[in-house]
Amino acid sequence: MAEIKTSGRPIDQLLEKVLCMNILSSDYFRDLLRLKTYHEVIDEIYNQVDHVEPWMTGNCRGPSTAFCLLYKFFTMKLTVKQMHGLLKHPDSPYIRAIGFLYLRYLGDFKALWGWYEPYLKDDEEFSPGSSGRMTTMGIYVRDLFLGQYYFDTLLPRIPVPVMRTAVASLEKMNLPTKPSGSIGDSSRGSEETSRRPPSVKASLSVSFGQRAPHRASTRDSSPIRRTVAPSPYDKDGGNDSRRSPSIRRSQSRDLSDRENSERDRGRDRERDRERTRDRDRDRDRDRYRDQERERERGRDRDRDRRYDHERDRERDRDRRRDYDRDRGRDRDRDRRYDYDRRSIERSRRDYERSRSRSRSRSHSRSLHDQGTTLDQQRTPPRDESKEKKAASSNLAKLKDLYGDFSTQKDNVGDDRAPNRDTSTEEVIRLGGSWR
Repeated sequence: MAEIKTSGRPIDQLLEKVLCMNILSSDYFRDLLRLKTYHEVIDEIYNQVDHVEPWMTGNCRGPSTAFCLLYKFFTMKLTVKQMHGLLKHPDSPYIRAIGFLYLRYLGDFKALWGWYEPYLKDDEEFSPGSSGRMTTMGIYVRDLFLGQYYFDTLLPRIPVPVMRTAVASLEKMNLPTKPSGSIGDSSRGSEETSRRPPSVKASLSVSFGQRAPHRASTRDSSPIRRTVAPSPYDKDGGNDSRRSPSIRRSQSRDLSDRENSERDRGRDRERDRERTRDRDRDRDRDRYRDQERERERGRDRDRDRRYDHERDRERDRDRRRDYDRDRGRDRDRDRRYDYDRRSIERSRRDYERSRSRSRSRSHSRSLHDQGTTLDQQRTPPRDESKEKKAASSNLAKLKDLYGDFSTQKDNVGDDRAPNRDTSTEEVIRLGGSWR
């Protein structure tokens, strides 16, 4: 959610310098450093705030609880959503009043009327001051916008064009266009706000345990100054009726000179004390700023350490995730490799088994075929007609070459052996049959 648009001026220029310095140097505001969230500050307002005046009442004249918590909100830079939560808070009207004060001091003047206008007729009653005077929230908001002073403290001046627009809107709604006095008189020095610190000098004494003077002159209200001490020249113990006019004039001159010298010495002492308080205040403010700066550095260091720790944890988680993913991939690859190896071995065994079977079958078949061919080679079939034809043709060729010796043999061998057919034997003896 976006932050509330502000006027752009620093906080110490929006609040009166005396009030701002007293808030920063107060112990209660330093104790508010323990509150870290918007809701914790709201709870503190609900429990501690009973009026929204800038100064405390009674003898303890420091900055009020409400304005210390308001300054705490200044340092937190509220968002639009948080501001709506303040203005519409149902638990305490003082929570709402502090929200309106935040806008009056820090908000953009051009957008201020847009924030205030919806609440001009709000009828919730409460007492903004410590006197117990009751008013409604609508009257409080209207006086806060129209007024120049807030319980004798100066408010930031609203530009004239914005004020004219607001007055015209009030006239259209038939509402008063002048402050009604719910936040004090419209100028300083009224009797109602006479208990407020009358000067810078009186206000500066608040945070150092001194009682601030009332608005009436301290010199006139003091019982010591009202009672004139008897003159050392008065022998009758202060019987003015017996003194001559010259003596009375000289005594009055001496008394006035003495009072003037005492007043001058008192002013010098007060000026010295004021300088001392200024130095102490500046020292306290510098110390507070240094502490705030150191706390901010500490928070930055803690934030950086937490960020580094979270980054290291995230890196470790990523590294473990990558390692587990790689191990899973390795396991899957090993399983696939084992499965493939077993499949290959199984297929190899099946192949070897089938090959050995086929080899044995082929071997037995080849042996059977070899035996059959050998038998066929050993006992080839004979064609007698072809052999006879071949023998007769061979015989004819031989007769043509060598002549017919059969008659000669017959003549020679008539005495040795009986006549027989020797053509076949002749052919076989010469070289066997031709094929």
